Amino acid sequence: MTSETLSVKSVLLPIAGDMEALDQVIRTSLHSEVSLINQISDYIIGAGGKRLRPALLMLMARALNADATQMRHATELAAIVEFIHTATLLHDDVVDESDMRRGRLTANAEYGNAAAVLVGDFLYSRSFQMMVRIGLMEVMDVLSEATNTIAEGEVLQLLNCKDPDVTEARYMQVIDFKTAKLFEAACRLAGIVTGQTADTIAELGRYGTEVGSAFQLIDDVLDYAGDSSTLGKNVGDDLREGKPTLPLIHAMQHAAPPIQDQIRQAIEQGGTQNVADILAAIESSGSLDYTRNKALQLAHQAKLRVNRLPESNFRQALVDLCDVAVARSS
Repeated sequence: MTSETLSVKSVLLPIAGDMEALDQVIRTSLHSEVSLINQISDYIIGAGGKRLRPALLMLMARALNADATQMRHATELAAIVEFIHTATLLHDDVVDESDMRRGRLTANAEYGNAAAVLVGDFLYSRSFQMMVRIGLMEVMDVLSEATNTIAEGEVLQLLNCKDPDVTEARYMQVIDFKTAKLFEAACRLAGIVTGQTADTIAELGRYGTEVGSAFQLIDDVLDYAGDSSTLGKNVGDDLREGKPTLPLIHAMQHAAPPIQDQIRQAIEQGGTQNVADILAAIESSGSLDYTRNKALQLAHQAKLRVNRLPESNFRQALVDLCDVAVARSS
C-alpha cells in the first residue's frame, strides 16, 4: 500500500481485535451513578475519532511481542490514555469557545461549559483510579508527568494566544508539551508493560514525540488548506481564535510588510478580517510547504527509530503511521 492509499483505519487493521477490547474497557470504565456523566460520555464516544494515542500504545505493545497478561495491562492503559486525551479536548473546547469537533457540536455547545469541564475532571479522576488498580509505580510516574506537562502546554498556548511575537521555538514547545507528550507517554507505557530496558523505553518515547508532533503540524497545515466537510471543524479556526501556529509564524517572517501588518492585527484581534489576503500570503510565502517539510522530517526520524524493532506486521504499521501522519487530508 502506498502512502496515498494508507489511512489510520487501514494501518490499525492488525490490532482490530485489540481496538474492540479497548472499546469495551472504555464503556465499562466510564459508567457512573450520575446520569449526566453517562449521557455526556455516550455523546463523546458517539463522536468517533481516531483513538490514535491508545491505538499507538497497543500497536507498540504488539510490536514488542506482548503476552496475554501484558496486553490486558496495555488495554487498560490505552483506555486511560484515551480518557486523559478526551479530558483535554473537553477543556480545550471550553477555553477556545469551540462549537464544532469531528463534524458535530462539541460537548460544551451541546451541554454547556460547566458540564463539559466537570466531565473532563471526572475523566481525569477516573484515569487515576485505573492507574492505581494497575499498581505499577513506573506507570503512574509516566502518566502523572504527562498530565502535568499537558496542563503546562495548555497554559503556554493560552499565553501565546493573540501574541504576534510568538517564535517558532515557543510554538514548538507548545506542541511538545500539549500534543506530543501523550504520544510519548503511550509509547513509553508499551515499553514498561512489556519489560523493556530504560534505554529502549526512552527510544520508544522519542518515536511517539516525533509522530505526535508530525500529526500536529499537519493539523496546522489543514487549518489553512483543508476542507471543513472532511476536517469536521471550521477551516481558519486557529486564525479566528488568534492562535499563531507555525504556518502563520512563518508567514509573519516572510510575507511582504503590508501583509505582515495584517497578520499581526489578525493575531492580536482574532476574527477573520482580511482572511483572503492572509491565506494567500501563507500560500505564497511557502509557509504551508515549510510546515509540511518539518512534519516530514519528524516522521522520517520516527521511522528510523521504530525500524530497529523486530520485523512484524505491527512494526510495519508503526512505520506506515508515520506516512499517514503527513499524507492525510483530515
